[in-house]
Amino acid sequence: MSVKLVANDHGHAHTRANNENLRRGIPLRTSRIIAAGSAAIVLAASSIAAASEKERLEERLRAVEPRVIEWRRDIHRNPELSNREFRTAKLVTEHLKRLGLEVQSGIAHTGVVAFLRGGKPGPTIALRADMDALPVTEEVDVPFRSRATAEYRGETVGVMHACGHDAHTAILMGVAEVLAGMRDSLAGNVLFIFQPAEEGPPAGEEGGAELMLKEGLFEKYRPEAVFGLHVWSLLRAGEIGYRSGPTMAASDFFTIRVRGRQSHGSRPWQGIDPIVTAAQIVNALQTIVSRQVDITRNPAVVTVGAIKGGIRHNIIPDELEMIGTIRTFEPEQRAAIIQGMERIVRSTAEANGASATFHVDPSGNPVVVNDPDLTRRMLPTLQRVAGAENVKELALITGAEDFAFYAREVPGLFFFVGVTPRDQDPETAAPNHSPRFFIDESAIGLGLRAMTELALDYLAAAGG
Repeated sequence: MSVKLVANDHGHAHTRANNENLRRGIPLRTSRIIAAGSAAIVLAASSIAAASEKERLEERLRAVEPRVIEWRRDIHRNPELSNREFRTAKLVTEHLKRLGLEVQSGIAHTGVVAFLRGGKPGPTIALRADMDALPVTEEVDVPFRSRATAEYRGETVGVMHACGHDAHTAILMGVAEVLAGMRDSLAGNVLFIFQPAEEGPPAGEEGGAELMLKEGLFEKYRPEAVFGLHVWSLLRAGEIGYRSGPTMAASDFFTIRVRGRQSHGSRPWQGIDPIVTAAQIVNALQTIVSRQVDITRNPAVVTVGAIKGGIRHNIIPDELEMIGTIRTFEPEQRAAIIQGMERIVRSTAEANGASATFHVDPSGNPVVVNDPDLTRRMLPTLQRVAGAENVKELALITGAEDFAFYAREVPGLFFFVGVTPRDQDPETAAPNHSPRFFIDESAIGLGLRAMTELALDYLAAAGG
């Protein structure tokens, strides 16, 4: 496109030069040679300028990458749970202010946003990273291993960046620095979103992307597109994954409480055992996906993630609690699964003489949908950055992401950066959310470049 524009401009210059040369008595053929030479010089100068700009971008990326890795290690060593990202938010805020950006903190509790105004007119785009860690005790033997603990659901737990949000935050800090140094040439604006509570706010609290939007984030800045990335164990370092359309599942959080009657463990007939009842419920719930859902249309998942009940080896408790997650890709499928779960929970409890309640938290995430047109337009950027052979089209992912809320408001593209070492099989590598989740830090640079160049290419194309 740029060559055509230059050629058109040169066409006008060519005609003007011919006319002037004829007035000066220079033959037309000679005049054309002179004009063509002038156009070639201008075109060559333009190519040199473009190459020089590319070199300057690469220099900026190389310069900031070591600090991005240091930021990531610092955040990894000091992880914080959802809605409690106070130290991380302070680190981010101070960095963004040093860059001279318009910074606002305290959004959705601990969120931070920064606005970069480009030197030329153009649209606003949003780049997002999440900051929260998980209640996981780290088992990876690295110098910056987390030894942090916190209170979670009434218990003292280890805290770890077991899903790579430390990398996401550090990468976006680096992108902000690179783009801030190029602000005069940007044809548009960039909104940097550092979001808390992607993993879900604590019970009784609001948080995450939904709350940031509820507090007016997009109404204030009005981006026309949003981009996000996620480091991913199922890809090797150097690889990027993407998918057009529905990409990640909708997620729901459920709670089941089973009530029996407490008795001595040696005389179970005198009580009603909620533990046995719960075991039967867990087994029966698996038949919903395996026997009641048409999984040829879409995958679905029902997982019980925790069971808590009882205190002593010889006491049958009065009650227990189970929590878990549901993953779906269609509203109709979701409704059918929830209806089937409620029926199984109630009927199984009654069959054992117990009672049970089933509750689905209304604050689940919708499906992450990558805008097909935006994905198509930006795919060449990802292929250029990683190499076409390293860009993989992914199957549906049953993991969930509250990036979905942003992508419901404006066209979005959410992609994946591989972090498993090249000599390991991603299928056997420790997955995201594992205490052994490991990031090959050679992947950090690819994430930095991908986000930076997506922003630059989008704004350049939109700016004409």
